Amino acid sequence: MDNRIQNMARVLIRYSTEVRPGDRVLIRSTSPAGEPLCQALYAEALRAGGLPSVYMHMSQEDAISLETSENPDQLSYLNPMLKLMYDEADVIIRIEAAENVRDRSQYPVALQRARALAHNRLIEIQMKRQAAGTLRRCTTQFPTFGYAQNGGMSLRQYEDFVFKACKVDLTDPVAAWKEVFSMHERLIDWLKGKHHLSVRSDHIELDMSIAGRVFKNAGGKENFPDGEIFTGPGENSVNGWVRFTYPAYYQGNEVKGVKLEFRDGRVVCAQAETNEDYLLSVLDTDSGSRTLGEFAIGTNRDITEFTGSILFDEKIGGTVHMAVGQGYAETGSTNRSAVHWDMICDMRQGGEITVDGELFYKDGEFVV
Repeated sequence: MDNRIQNMARVLIRYSTEVRPGDRVLIRSTSPAGEPLCQALYAEALRAGGLPSVYMHMSQEDAISLETSENPDQLSYLNPMLKLMYDEADVIIRIEAAENVRDRSQYPVALQRARALAHNRLIEIQMKRQAAGTLRRCTTQFPTFGYAQNGGMSLRQYEDFVFKACKVDLTDPVAAWKEVFSMHERLIDWLKGKHHLSVRSDHIELDMSIAGRVFKNAGGKENFPDGEIFTGPGENSVNGWVRFTYPAYYQGNEVKGVKLEFRDGRVVCAQAETNEDYLLSVLDTDSGSRTLGEFAIGTNRDITEFTGSILFDEKIGGTVHMAVGQGYAETGSTNRSAVHWDMICDMRQGGEITVDGELFYKDGEFVV
C-alpha cells in the first residue's frame, strides 16, 4: 500500500475526527474504488480503540437506479441501515470515490432529483448532529481514474495532486494542518463583530451582511483536503451579481458560464452558457434554493489548478466560493434547502474584499 494512503488514514482518524476508544466509526465509500483507503482507515480506527464499520456502495449504483426505475419513491428510498448508522455513529468518514463523475448527467432531471433525495436526508441528519455536537465527520476523496480523467491527468499525476493537497506527502502532515488551523483562527478573530462584507473584481460585485454570523475554521477537520474560512450571510442581505470563473458541477452535471444576480438575498436572474435549463431547475428546487447559504474564501496553496472536483476546487488559494441553498446552522445561517451547490470565482487578479470599509483581502491574499 502507498504509504501516503496510510498517512491519510492516520490524519483522518487521529486528527480530523479524533477517534477515541469506544467510538462507533462509520467508514462509507461511494464505490469499491475507495477500498484501499477503507482498509487503512479500518485498521487505524481499531488501533485508536474505535469500533469501525464499512459501508461500500456498488459500482455505478446511481446509474443502475436511474436506468432501471422511473418510480420516484423507489429512487428516493433511504436504506434504513444507512440511516441508522447516521443516527447512531459517533464518527462518520465519507470517501468520495467516483468511477465516472458524470454518470447521472444524461438522465431526466426529475429522476436525478428523486435519487438525490435520499442523500439529502442523510445530509440533514449529519448537519443537525454536527451542529448539536453529537457527531464528528470528515469527507475526503480517493483518487480514481474518473477524477483523473475529469482533471485532465493520468492517474499517477492525480494521485500526486491529491496527496500533496492533503499534505500527506509530508513527514508530519498533522503539524502542517495545525499551522493552517492557526492561520485561519487569526483571520476569524479579526472578523468577529464585523457587520458588512463587500466583494469586488471584474467577475463579481456583491454586498452582504455578516452581522451576528460566525466564520468557521476549515482546517482539516470536516473536509480533507481542507483550506477555507466560511460563513452564512444574512438571508435577506445579499445584493449584486457574480459571474463564476469556473464550470459549476452538481450531482454529475456540468454548467459553464454561470452568472447570478441577487436582490435582497434571492437569485432574481440566472444565466449560463451551457445547461441553463438544469441550472434553473436546481434553483427552483424549493423555497431556499435561490438564497445564498454560504460564502467562503479558499486558502489551500497546494491546490493550484481547477480539476472539476468541488472538494478540491473550492479550496483553491486565491478564490472565493458561494453555495446557493442549505446553510450551515453553526454559522448562524437559517436557510434550509435540499440544495447546496458551490460555485467558484477567482480573485487573484484585481479581486478585493472589504469588511466594514477596511481592506481585508486583495489579489487573492489576506492583507490584515
